[in-house]
Amino acid sequence: MSENWVELESRYFFPVGKRLPVTLVKGQGSRVWDEDGREYLDCVAGIAAVSLGHCHPEVVKAVQEQAASLMHVSNYYYTVPQIKLAQLLCEHTGMDKVFFCNSGAEAVEGCIKLARKWGKEKRDGAFEIIVAEDAFHGRTLATVTATATEKYRAPFTPLVEGFVRVPFNDVEAIKRATTGKTAAVLLEPIQGEGGVIVPDDDYLPQVRAWCDEAGILLMADEVQVGVGRVGALFAHQLYGIEVDVMAVAKGLGGGFPIGAFLAKDHCAVLGLGDHGTTFGGNPLAAHVGYTVLKHIIENDLSAQVAKKGEHLERRLHSLADRHSMVKEVRGRGLLWAIELDRAAAEEAVLLCLEEGLLANNVKPTALRLMPPLTITEEELDRAVEIVERVLGRIESGTPK
Repeated sequence: MSENWVELESRYFFPVGKRLPVTLVKGQGSRVWDEDGREYLDCVAGIAAVSLGHCHPEVVKAVQEQAASLMHVSNYYYTVPQIKLAQLLCEHTGMDKVFFCNSGAEAVEGCIKLARKWGKEKRDGAFEIIVAEDAFHGRTLATVTATATEKYRAPFTPLVEGFVRVPFNDVEAIKRATTGKTAAVLLEPIQGEGGVIVPDDDYLPQVRAWCDEAGILLMADEVQVGVGRVGALFAHQLYGIEVDVMAVAKGLGGGFPIGAFLAKDHCAVLGLGDHGTTFGGNPLAAHVGYTVLKHIIENDLSAQVAKKGEHLERRLHSLADRHSMVKEVRGRGLLWAIELDRAAAEEAVLLCLEEGLLANNVKPTALRLMPPLTITEEELDRAVEIVERVLGRIESGTPK
């Protein structure tokens, strides 16, 4: 007799998240299976983390090999996987220094600390960081302060001071907000949790030019949109710019927890004792991260994602033409949102689940798709067909 996993979860877990009514036990490629053996097409991918798909043979081999050799010894010692991953990251990002951690929130937290120390040493004590409305940067006390969503911040006041919020995709607002106290601008090149908001093509180049003129840092939160997700190895590269500091995580581990922040030499001010971590960059995580990133680079997966993204974009626009409740589709590569004319995204997610598709209601009015980078065009077609059936059920007023 199988356990009642839902009842056990409710007994032991803090009720901080809302789960869908399914218990997943197996994954392969772009598919997952529940405890009853039912198959689902996964267009959530661990919130854009399962970059090479579930149980990719190279990732499985990397985990097995490293787990049988050396998993963790702490950062008191040199380890080969960590150094190899650091070299690979720096060589393919144009960055000079890296610090490894365990998650995206930790990576952004590191960026914030670096910017504050840089402002203290290089800009007369400047400590403020300009952030954007609708941004999401994490759940630690500092990163949740940088995050725009009020309901995430309100329970934890007083919050960390020093964040100035401006509209996204508005360089003039950044200019107006810049003062002698400003150390940096922190932006997601494409906003993920804000609803997959893609800026104008000239926005980030203009922000880069302003940061250079004002003598402040430009920091990119690439946690969701990096590592090939939007059709470039890192999203800011789509716009032909370089950044001073960058946070990465999610897709870097292919489903295994790892994060990192990187910086150019001119602002790499962290020194002995300024930051630390017990598990960050452990040999197991680093070897998996190296394997995933090397696979993406050597197989030019970013270019494949760009091509698949164009295919998906055409299919989603065609869907929008046939369904009046679709107000807009937006995204790049394999990160897309379908904006609805009503708060029906949660209902759509549940109906998608019934139809065999995992999707995400990133906002009450927005349905998000972020499948593994290895998904096929045929599987993308199937996902769109399921979404179309679901929208038809909602529009008809008879979803059941």
